[in-house]
Amino acid sequence: MEVTSPAWELGANPWIWHSPVTGRALADTLPRLAAWGFDCVELPMESAGDWDPGDAAKLLGATGLAPAAVIAVMPHGRDLVDADPATVRATQDYVRHCVDAAQAIGAPVVAGPLYASVGRTWRMDGAAREAAYDELRTHLAPVVEHARAAGVRLAVEPLNRYETSLLNTVAQTLDALEGLPHDGIGVALDTYHQNIEEHSLPAAVRSAGDRIAHVQVCANDRGTPGADHLDWGGFLDALREAGYQGPLCIESFTAHNDAIAVAASVWRPLADSQDALATEGLRFLRAATGRTR
Repeated sequence: MEVTSPAWELGANPWIWHSPVTGRALADTLPRLAAWGFDCVELPMESAGDWDPGDAAKLLGATGLAPAAVIAVMPHGRDLVDADPATVRATQDYVRHCVDAAQAIGAPVVAGPLYASVGRTWRMDGAAREAAYDELRTHLAPVVEHARAAGVRLAVEPLNRYETSLLNTVAQTLDALEGLPHDGIGVALDTYHQNIEEHSLPAAVRSAGDRIAHVQVCANDRGTPGADHLDWGGFLDALREAGYQGPLCIESFTAHNDAIAVAASVWRPLADSQDALATEGLRFLRAATGRTR
């Protein structure tokens, strides 16, 4: 049976140019994304107050860009697993703030590694891992209910082995989310991490199925989508088969910003320019998905 191809919206993340993404950064970036023909944009919120939801909503309206997602960030000290109660409460409050911002701007999703600080790793045997997943479910549950009440879905992103030891694969993420409501929480896929950790990009997508809540795309080296060795045809076919209707958003980072270059291990330029990374990525994604505009 032929699977109908959805008209995926195509988006980008201002991290391609800026970190932190402030109101000024949004004012610089969003009009250019709209002029290039992007449909939507991710809005990272590294800290509460980096940008004002009311101002962001006005800017989105003026540019015609849809809010694809609010991206939650987990630096040192944000943890929902193996952390003291004060840290857990503060992390839950931060994610709730992201949910409230998403609701205010009309974004359907809050996505990110909503479990532990990026870069935090520790060894676990099977029993310890299951205990960590149980603790994660307990600490996510009230935040999921807050998100459901706001009409927002959380999307938990598995990261590669160098950035976390807790959730690296789709299978682990599905295990960790078992029992939490599908309409309140799902999986965020990122081709960069899946390329490192999964045996097959298409198989990972198929295993996630209807729990896919958000998708981020980039080349295997974090650069321009399409300028790489990834199985884009298989990946997109699997998304169609899974019935994913959400956006495909380019997430990459700049080597010219000290903070984000170190955080994302971007030690060299990933394209001729950051503008080229975005525009050539958009051109590739349009062709790969059959979009004419």
